[in-house]
Amino acid sequence: MANQTQTADSIISNDAVALSNRRFVGKKETLAYVLNDASNSLNINDFKERYIYDVVKIDFNLLAIQDFIATIWDTVNDTFIGVVVEKTRTRWGKFRPYVMLGEIPLSVLSMWYWLIPFLFPNTPGDYLPKWIFYFAMTIITETATTFTTISKTGFLSTITPEPIERSRLIALANVTTHIFEDVPKQVFGVLYDLVVNNKLKIKLPVLFSTFGIACSLVSACFAFYFFMTTRERVSQSLKKPTVKHSIKSVINNKPMLIYLLSQFLAGFNISKSRTNFYIDVLGSVTWKTIVGIPAFPVKFISYSFVAPLKKRFSTKALWIFEDAWTDMLWMLVFGIGSINNNFMKKPIILPLMGLEEIFEMCVYGLRRVIPEEIRNESMDYCEWKNGYRSEAMTGVTMSIISKLQAAVMSAVNNIVIGKIGYVQGKQIGTQTDKTKWWIFALGTGIPIISSSLGIIPKFFYPLSASRREQMYKDLFERRSAKRNIMEHGSEEDIANLAEEELNGKK
Repeated sequence: MANQTQTADSIISNDAVALSNRRFVGKKETLAYVLNDASNSLNINDFKERYIYDVVKIDFNLLAIQDFIATIWDTVNDTFIGVVVEKTRTRWGKFRPYVMLGEIPLSVLSMWYWLIPFLFPNTPGDYLPKWIFYFAMTIITETATTFTTISKTGFLSTITPEPIERSRLIALANVTTHIFEDVPKQVFGVLYDLVVNNKLKIKLPVLFSTFGIACSLVSACFAFYFFMTTRERVSQSLKKPTVKHSIKSVINNKPMLIYLLSQFLAGFNISKSRTNFYIDVLGSVTWKTIVGIPAFPVKFISYSFVAPLKKRFSTKALWIFEDAWTDMLWMLVFGIGSINNNFMKKPIILPLMGLEEIFEMCVYGLRRVIPEEIRNESMDYCEWKNGYRSEAMTGVTMSIISKLQAAVMSAVNNIVIGKIGYVQGKQIGTQTDKTKWWIFALGTGIPIISSSLGIIPKFFYPLSASRREQMYKDLFERRSAKRNIMEHGSEEDIANLAEEELNGKK
């Protein structure tokens, strides 16, 4: 832990200019923060497509219909939930209650999700009762997830008022969780290969349900510990912001608008998981684990690059560089793999994928630290610009845009996978050569080409180093003045402060 803390400290040491370095978060709370971060990675989501395609077997056309209807519901419930969270003021804080209230139903529902093959055994893909149950599960789970996602996003931006400490927590959580975050996927991948190749006498539904339920329960325990241990330290406005105030806070938050536009344009990616490539083209998902082994230590080393790069380049430049670097690498893989069907030749494609992983992991630290810093800076920018915070509505805006787009693209991708001749439940390696090429392309080049516009807004990110420094200096002075009024001011002073916050008088 000492070495990991040193690595995390080195990442943010160059941000210390003109900012205090006071620590609010103790060791116990830091552990809770790290475990919560880990809970987001303890899953087998890389294999969800295989679960739906080959175990549950939901027809592609029904999945497309489901995505369309779910989009409408998500738009409605996100707005409602955002308003509820934004107006919440409790003794436990603004966000903490929803973190816990969301995790409980999510944990329970996830168990039923992984039990669908046992509830509807040996049924075809267009069997309506099975689809209706799966559809209902998806809708309820998405609603609960909205509460937790919005709340966690806001909560993490309020756990400490110090940007240096917040950056340290982000880095420490990332460095630490890399040790074990991929373990469930790697172990599951090996067992999956053994099962589908009849080397292990376990049925796929049993394998999926065991891992799915176990990961959900462990993740819920980590989230519960996080809820019980941590607290919110950045105070909210004394008066609850109106919907008008919340909308205004999003519209005039230029850093967040730039981030949202970049995510929106990048979200138009036509793709399918590369897990499908390893299974359907190369015949074993274990190859994915083997290919990633040489790159694994580079993940940790990449964090040591962040501090010197931040010293030499701006946050905006690093944000752009990470995106362009990764895109270039995958386009090289796509180009070389498409020549003479190299994508099906293991002596060529496996070393090529391994080299790509190594070079891509060189910017992994940037990928994990920089966007998270930008999101949190945008939350603080809202308080600096308006005089009050609006994490929930900002989170809702992010959620609505991403969900609308994800639903549309999910429908498109489900239609595409059907159009390329993919046959559900077919024995591994027996798809046609044409279908195999499309599976390769949908995991490498096509996603890069279709999402390439996402890099353009990054060139217009407005928070330079000097402006960011001034923002936190102003916020420190403003928060200190607020604490002084709350502790020593009269009722009239407090009432005037509450009014000034929402009117933007700073």
